[in-house]
Amino acid sequence: MSIGRMDLNLLKVFDAVFEDRNLILAGRRLNLSQSAVSHALTRLRELVGDELFVRTGKGMQPTGRASAMAPALRDALRRIEATLGVEPFDPALSSRRFTIAANDHITAVIVAGLTRALQQAAPGVDLVIRPSTRLDLAEQIDLGRIDLAIGTFSQVPARLNARTLLSQGEVILMRKGHPAARRKLAVRDLAKYALVTTSLGGQEEGAVDGFILERGLARQSEMFDRSALAEALAAIGQAPRLRVTVPHSLAIPALLRESDMLSIVPTSLGAYLARAGELLQRQAPYRAATVVTRAVWHGRNDHDAAHAWLREMVAAAARAAGGEG
Repeated sequence: MSIGRMDLNLLKVFDAVFEDRNLILAGRRLNLSQSAVSHALTRLRELVGDELFVRTGKGMQPTGRASAMAPALRDALRRIEATLGVEPFDPALSSRRFTIAANDHITAVIVAGLTRALQQAAPGVDLVIRPSTRLDLAEQIDLGRIDLAIGTFSQVPARLNARTLLSQGEVILMRKGHPAARRKLAVRDLAKYALVTTSLGGQEEGAVDGFILERGLARQSEMFDRSALAEALAAIGQAPRLRVTVPHSLAIPALLRESDMLSIVPTSLGAYLARAGELLQRQAPYRAATVVTRAVWHGRNDHDAAHAWLREMVAAAARAAGGEG
């Protein structure tokens, strides 16, 4: 196929349909009718010699050829836009939609503040929050379906870039009126009282030492320092009782409210959950590792003005939450 036969607008249609999996939504993004989008896809199918998308009950699903094409085409389109400067970014006028991967802890602590800032600076910009716990997180970043992933990553491949947002330790949460509430918490309390912990993926999903590795990106699976806890309790001949393990940290208040269980959580989450007044937070009676929360994005977005603006807005929201940004 000669590039001379190619209308580059067809590639923008392909990119939008690949992102939205829906002809109507893709048309809205491009200010085109559904029939115009369908016609553009027909032309592109003829040029490429592949169906590219198959209509299913879940939307327009890409073929293998389309999935292979998408990352390079998106990268090329972004580079063309950046080189020509054809789409200058003005947050006050933009209607762009960004997709961020984050767990419920990060959504509450950072993303909530981000949305408040967007109301003032960019009222037309929309956010889509996807779970950072999905096993195909790295693939979704590679494909351009996730603009920014926020979490704790022990390993970030060279094709991705990262920025530190938060550095924090751990605290212990308990209900008001808990038997240990009126004194300094001791290691023995973590053996005496059962624990509520948060796990975002276990060994059955390939977790090793608290992290899940896929496509070079290692993301946190446990939101507490299991090794430090076990070592502290082993020193007094005890072992922790992990009575309840949940995948969503915002369920913790309901579990602690009418029990004597304790919960180990990141410092920022502890401050957030204690703010409502139902829970108390106490310093952990052992030394836990410092956990670093970072924003991760694909290197192809480094010079995208809109993406750079988003990264700065996220960093500002993290600073407001007590982070480094």
